[in-house]
Order: sequence, then C-alpha cells, then structure tokens
Amino acid sequence: MKSLQELIRPNIRNLKPYSSARDEFHGAASVFLDANENPYPPASGLAVNRYPDPMQRALKQRIAELKSIAPEHIFTGNGSDEAIDLIIRTFCEPGRDGIVSVAPTYGMYEVMADVNDVRYTKVSLDDDFRLDADAVLNAVDEQFTKVIFLCSPNNPSGNLLDTEQIVRILKTFDGVVVVDEAYIDFADTLSFTRRLTDFPNLIVLQTLSKAWGAAGIRLGMAFASEEIITTFNKVKYPYNVSLTTQEQALEILRNEERKNMQVKEILQERSRLAVALRELPFVRRVYPSDANFILVRFDDANATYNYLVDKGIVVRNRNTVALCAGCIRITVGTPEENAALVEALKAMKF
Repeated sequence: MKSLQELIRPNIRNLKPYSSARDEFHGAASVFLDANENPYPPASGLAVNRYPDPMQRALKQRIAELKSIAPEHIFTGNGSDEAIDLIIRTFCEPGRDGIVSVAPTYGMYEVMADVNDVRYTKVSLDDDFRLDADAVLNAVDEQFTKVIFLCSPNNPSGNLLDTEQIVRILKTFDGVVVVDEAYIDFADTLSFTRRLTDFPNLIVLQTLSKAWGAAGIRLGMAFASEEIITTFNKVKYPYNVSLTTQEQALEILRNEERKNMQVKEILQERSRLAVALRELPFVRRVYPSDANFILVRFDDANATYNYLVDKGIVVRNRNTVALCAGCIRITVGTPEENAALVEALKAMKF
C-alpha cells in the first residue's frame, strides 16, 4: 500500500488542529477559569456547564478493555456516520478523488461522498449478496480511488461478506479499506479489529447503536493505526462527543453481561421469526442473516408494507434498492413484537 502520508490529503497532513482549553490542561484542579464556561450548573444539577473531555479518555479506556485494543487505536464520535465523514474528508480530495463500495449497502457512504464532492463507484454483489474481490478491485482507479467501504454483516442484505475476499482486497488495494461492523455482535465470526496489526490500511467501524441498545446516545467507534487515529483527532470538531453521551456510554459499557443476554435472545428470535416468515404463502424468500434483521422477499412488497403500516407495524421497504426488488427489511424485535408482526401477516389478504 501507499504510505499514509501519501494517502492523506496534503492540507490535512499540514493542518494545525484547533487546541481547546481542555486540550491544553491535564491534571487535577478545583478552579476552572480557562474555557469561558458558565460557572453555574443548570437547575437539573448536571455538570453540563463544563466542556467534556475532548479526547474521551475514560470512555476509550473502557472500550480498550472490552476490545483488547490500545486507546491510541480508538476514535469515538457522533455515531459511525461521523467516522465515515472523517474518513472521506481525511483521504479524498473534493472534486478529484473517489471511493468504491458495493451495492446494495449502507446508504450513508454514498451520501457522505456526495456531500464531500467525491466520486462514488458501486460494484454489484451477486444475486445472493456475495462479494467478488476482483470486481471491486477492477473498479478501482489507481490514481484517484482512495477508500473502499465494505459493510459486513451487510445492510440491507444481512449477510457477512466473505473474509477471504475482504483480505484479498486489503492485500491488493494500496489505499484505505473500511470494514463497517455495525452488526458484528450478531454474527458468528471474529472481528477484523484482530487484524489491525496485519493491515495498516484497515479501518474498522463499530457502534453502540445495535447490540448495546444505545442508538439514542449516538456513539460510534473507529479502530485503526495510531497514525490514522491521530489524524482523525486533528480533523474532528473539538468536543464531538457530549458529556452526557460519554457518561451514558460508560454506564452502558459496564454491563457487558446484559448486552450478551440481549444478543442471545435476539438471535433466538431471529431464528423463530425466519421460520414463521417462510411458512407464509406470499413470501418468496427469507434471506439468511448474520445481523439483527432479516431481508424478506414478498409477492408484493409495497402492498405488504402499506398493510403493516395500517396495522401500526413499521418495517423498512427496500423494494427500490439494488438487488432488493420485492424486499422488506424486518428488524428482530421483542418476542411480543415479532408475534404481533407474524399474526398481522397471517391475517393479510389480497
């Protein structure tokens, strides 16, 4: 691969980052008169009158313990979307460079590319949503393609992408490869975070929004080489993760057992739901899933979606997405929610 210094945009490479008051002081103190804060907390009593730790040190230390990864290799941000945006802004020159991804996949890669005026090239998965490394590599422009995004387990198809195909891309492509593992806790596989020392061009994304049940606090993680993480910290907004998010994330991450129990139940419900859906006469196919959702092909996706909405059940219509004609994506809910969905579908008549 090219060196990171070659891959990083020149203006980012030479950027002198903003230095906040909390960046310049480290240690113990009782009087803080450095950051122009209001010295009085609000009526709630929460100390949100003070700026949060801009580097989220306590939070990263807890993540490091859970993931067996040094804090220097961890970036935390406002959901994984912040990390996706940072990756594109760090490596891709607007109006010139490009990224490659597969289709169908998570839509924010393309949105962030468009926002940053970066070319976005789609490579179709096959009819079973399998990855072809050679097809992805053939789509690369050797001069201008800087990043390849791969979501595994993939969204909306739900399947893991083949590890050997991903490794082939990592070994062959001389740019940055991002493996988005938002749904990794629901899959029977090892995380690519274990391969960070093997591949300096690898960035792995994870989130608290799925298995950890914390979508509302917006906390995403990126794992990469220390050099990449240092660059992200130069480019990010000074206080990109709020105090309340940091505190709630720490509290949530203290209870790994609870997360594991919920994942176990979701996996059991995923299996039961898949069986029940296959028994419906108007279901053409239930795709295998390594995530906390199931992609289902119906005789009439639009009519099924509208019917469920009328019953107060909201699912995701993916009928217009590449390779997903006739498909609805169904998140695995509680046993009661899944039962309500199945009963409603059993009563559906056209």
